[in-house]
Amino acid sequence: MKLLSNISKNLNLKLNTISSKIKYFKLYRWDPDLKQKPYVATYPIDLNDCGPMVLDALIKIKNEQDPTVSFRRSCREGICGSCAMNINGKNTLACLCYINKNDNEPIKINPLPHMFVIKDLVPDMTNFYHQYKSIQPWLQRDLESIFDLNYDLGEIRQSQEDRKKLDGMYECILCACCSTSCPSYWWNADKYLGPAVLMQAYRWITDSRDQKTKERLSSLDDSFKLYRCHTIMNCSNTCPKGLNPGKAIGNIKKMISHNH
Repeated sequence: MKLLSNISKNLNLKLNTISSKIKYFKLYRWDPDLKQKPYVATYPIDLNDCGPMVLDALIKIKNEQDPTVSFRRSCREGICGSCAMNINGKNTLACLCYINKNDNEPIKINPLPHMFVIKDLVPDMTNFYHQYKSIQPWLQRDLESIFDLNYDLGEIRQSQEDRKKLDGMYECILCACCSTSCPSYWWNADKYLGPAVLMQAYRWITDSRDQKTKERLSSLDDSFKLYRCHTIMNCSNTCPKGLNPGKAIGNIKKMISHNH
């Protein structure tokens, strides 16, 4: 009986060894309260006991290995944009990034590049949101038409053709993956609006219901706000939603040139 028991234990150990598939995750770590330099921490994860996405691994690390690891996450469906980070050198969403199970290379995770870091993988988005606010991202109508006695207070209708013009722009979730992959934004983030904000600006410029197109174009006609874009197209290459900010920026430049 003891012999059979030992054999079964050895078989279980071998099965456990075979069934485990370890992948290493190298995370950027920095805590301002500890007053130390940033460093890289390595965490092993058994892929057979983890979800398929990088965000699943991060949550597993925080829950089971190191509760001090900080990162943003919310929807886990690629809708909120909270978990934007740099994974293996490319800006993307951790909830949409699959873990490569076919190689033994570690996965390197860093915060979005060229942004101030609050802690670990949490970037400071303050400047990004200020820039977004500056383009006045809401529907604007002429005051004269609003106070006209004959003005229809009902819904502002839009044709199907005009509605289709918004496709490829309204889907933007403001994750900042595109802006933080742009070299021009790295060096001029205080003046250049960046791909994400400019695409959102074009979203309102092209909206047939908006009546402030001239004012919007005039505010963007600036050597830094708009023309720091040199069509490198990193933005379109990295967008986790498959959008094309570079094209939107090009269309803004065309509209401004036609108005001159």
